[in-house]
Amino acid sequence: MRAVIAEDSVLLRIGLVKVLEMAGFEVVAEVGDAEGALAAVEEHRPAIAVLDVRMPPAFTDEGVRAALVIRTQWPETSVLLLSQYVEERYAADLLTANTSGVGYLLKQRVADVEEFVGALRRVASGGTALDPQVVSQLLLRRHSDPLDGLTPRERDVLALMAEGRSNAGIAERLVVSESAVAKHINSILSKLDLPRADADHRRVLAVLRFLGGNQDGANESPQRTSSG
Repeated sequence: MRAVIAEDSVLLRIGLVKVLEMAGFEVVAEVGDAEGALAAVEEHRPAIAVLDVRMPPAFTDEGVRAALVIRTQWPETSVLLLSQYVEERYAADLLTANTSGVGYLLKQRVADVEEFVGALRRVASGGTALDPQVVSQLLLRRHSDPLDGLTPRERDVLALMAEGRSNAGIAERLVVSESAVAKHINSILSKLDLPRADADHRRVLAVLRFLGGNQDGANESPQRTSSG
């Protein structure tokens, strides 16, 4: 699969190129700003674009805005945002705008090559990947909403769903059976009183509810939906 990398730090950009190439991706362009990223995606139409959240000229949210443009204009290209710090608002903005082929990870995750490559492949294949620290902060901010009715185990399962993990991945992380995970997910969907839809789309709606996303914005069926 082809990939575009947009990262203003030359050293990190070189490292990302090496990691992606080792994982079997073809890096067709590496740039240092959002404008260059958009031009590269338009030219190469890669499977995935890996974008820094903050890039020149203002170092604010250039990567997020570029990601939203990419998902709108070239929806066949997945996007993975990398951030130095936990900024969960950006993750929520991105996932609310599009429910498949998106990811948001802290840059420190790149050091765990196996885990990072797994997330990269999941996003490139149309799934989601959300950094565990972002998930933790979202959990801490929650007060008096339907999520309060979930059991601690159900909240663990929903947090792992938000990271983009499949039932098998959740079962492995929690050391339980896949059937137990399926029961927890069914209970979560029931407690959140989500509208009837296909199973994958209901999972996406549950994650958006968890992120504080706009359900009306999520009701449009995703073009590609992760099995996890």
